[in-house]
Amino acid sequence: MAASSRAQVLRLYRALLRESQRFSGYNYRTYAIRRIRDAFRENKSIKDSAKIEELVNKAKENLEIIHRQGRSPGCLLGTAKMPTELLGSLSRYPRNQTSAAL
Repeated sequence: MAASSRAQVLRLYRALLRESQRFSGYNYRTYAIRRIRDAFRENKSIKDSAKIEELVNKAKENLEIIHRQGRSPGCLLGTAKMPTELLGSLSRYPRNQTSAAL
């Protein structure tokens, strides 16, 4: 693979990860990141330039989809926060006297 193709693939990889970080739902966000990493690892040994070009075009289409879904506020169902998301907000509340003594 030429250096420009490698650089293009790396830019695309970073853009996909960056856009998937913008999903508001924890499950959607972690699934997207895991799926992107797995797909790039799975295809990293491909040497055929036609196959690489096909995968790059598919990744660009997926980037556009992620971009649209991450930006539009009612596109994903379920707005309730996951327990793991709530853990970060618990530290903002002071503990009451009875729990502090425990």
